[in-house]
This record gives sequence, C-alpha cells and structure tokens, in this order.
Amino acid sequence: MTCSRAALSIIALALMAMTSIPALAADYPTPKQGDWTARDFKFHTGETMPELRLHYTTVGEPTGQPVLVLHGSGGSAASLLTPTFAGELFGPGQPLDASKYYIIIPDSIGHGQSSKPSDGLKTAFPRYDYEDMVDAQYRLVKEGLGIKHLRLVLGNSMGGMHTWLWATKYPDAMDALVPMAAQPTEMAARNWMLRRMMIETIRNDPDYVSGNYTAQPRMMKYAVAAYGIATGGGTLGYQALAPTAAKADKMVDDRLATPVTADANDFIYQWEASHDYKPAGLERITATLLAINAADDERNPPETGVTDAALKQIKNARLYLIPASSETRGHLTTGNAAFYKQQLQELLQTAPQRTM
Repeated sequence: MTCSRAALSIIALALMAMTSIPALAADYPTPKQGDWTARDFKFHTGETMPELRLHYTTVGEPTGQPVLVLHGSGGSAASLLTPTFAGELFGPGQPLDASKYYIIIPDSIGHGQSSKPSDGLKTAFPRYDYEDMVDAQYRLVKEGLGIKHLRLVLGNSMGGMHTWLWATKYPDAMDALVPMAAQPTEMAARNWMLRRMMIETIRNDPDYVSGNYTAQPRMMKYAVAAYGIATGGGTLGYQALAPTAAKADKMVDDRLATPVTADANDFIYQWEASHDYKPAGLERITATLLAINAADDERNPPETGVTDAALKQIKNARLYLIPASSETRGHLTTGNAAFYKQQLQELLQTAPQRTM
C-alpha cells in the first residue's frame, strides 16, 4: 500500500496498523490528481485569500454519477485509497463501483496538497473552520468540476462532520448522505477536551517558538500518541491486541517510534478547526441520510443519546450502529468498509434520484 507523505500522520498510521481484518486492493481505475484555484476565498473570520489551492483525486470517469468522499483530520485523499476502504468500495460490483460512479476526494483546506500554513504563511495563514472547508469543497464541485448535483456525499470522522454540514448548508446538493464516525451536535465533552489538551501540549513545547520553529516540536509525537490511544482503538480491540503489559508496551513503543511527518502548524490548524463545529437546521435536510457510527467509538459514544435525538429532527434518516467486538477499533472502525458496505449498497439502491 502506498500513501502520500501527508497521509503518514500518526493517526492515519494507527488506523492502518490496528485494522486487523485483511482486505485485498480491488481492481478499480487508477486515481487521477487535479488542482483547482478558488479565487478570492473568504473565510469565516472575514479574511480573504486571493488564491486558495484545492487539490483533489478522482476515481472513475466524469460520465459516472458523482460521489463526494471526505477524509478525516490530518489525512488527505491518499489516506482513503487503502485496501480496507477504497479496496472494499470502489471495485467492480462494490457499493461505489468506479465504472458507475465518479468519485471525487478533495484534500480539505490545510491538508494534503491543498493550501496550508506550512506552504509559507505559517501562523499568518487564515484561521479556517469546518464551514470554510465545506464551502471550499462546494466551490470545487460546482465551479471547479462543473457538477450540478451529487448522488452521494460520504465522509469519515472529520469528513463525517463535514457531511453533516453539507446536509444543512446545501440540502439540495445531493440525493444521499452518509456521515460516519461523527455526530450532528456541538464539538464538546471529552472529544474537545482531549483535542484541546493535544493542541496545548504542542503550543506550550518550548520547541514550538510561537509557530516559528526550525524543527518540529519534540513533544508533538507524545501529544498525538496520547490522543490517539485515548480516542481510537476500542476497549475490546485493545484488550485483544494488548492483553499483557509487554504487548501494551510494544504498542506504545511502536507509536512513539513512528516518525511524525505532519507539520506542527498544519496539525494545530487541522484540529483547532473543529472547535466551533455545530450543525444548525437539521430539519432542513431533505436527502436520504444513513449515519454510520461504531458502538465503541470513544469520540462519539452512543450512550449519550445525542445522535438519536438529533436524527428525530430529520425526515429520512436512520443510524446504523456497528456492534462493538474484538475486531472493531472504536473511532477507527469506520476506516474498514467491510463493516458497513452492505448497508451502503442498500442505501444507493433505494435512495431516490433527485434532479436539481
């Protein structure tokens, strides 16, 4: 499996390392790369960038039904082109068969090969949030690719939260929605507290030098590893993988030995962007919606009931909750499409086509 440099973040590596169900890469078309410039892009802060570069990857031909797929924090399109995700979805006869669908995977603002602080602006780069990221995706789809209507918007983790924002900001833009590993509620509780602690640890490292470092802060790998262990992996999954102190130590040692390829400013921006996430207007959602979460998701625990309550505001929505087991990986579970490909297939077979 090959990944771009941006995809080799600690959290993406943890996902690949901890997914124990093997899957062989499917025979889907070779992904194609593209770039588009959003001119005079206005951020929620009021700042404007004359040219915002948006990199994207496509699988399939533009004649297919367009599908937008959105990656998680610290990832990129490359982090979704894995055997357990693309290999389970994009091949012949699979739910997002690339001979039928035109799959579009943008690198979100601040990620991958799209415009980001490490391009040169460092902390002078505009402070973006999730709504800015979704607005940029919308402009790419509409202006850059000339697509009037999407068959599906599907996203995982941060991409799942982006999908919820697509649902409320652009309710007529798609037929179906699949937000995964996400909740349509305010970023809060343990999820935000641990995100903030990770960010504060990096910012308060003397090596950070207010973002003007010459080498990546040394405490960054510890902050990232601690957050990853606390919020992804699953209780039963960890028990199966590390039932002894020696095996637990080995997992920690492996995490800490993994090189950190992410830039600290990029990383802080990526995670801080979630702070004001709070979808509004759920009752405006008209597309068919299938939310997919894992029962052992540490960041989106189902026992709070907040997702169930939110779904009651939506006309055509349901939740598929992946049962916890020694094979699931908590928040990382949805990185393995084998757990839900049947449900996705059924959605695409039944969701009405809405011509706009």
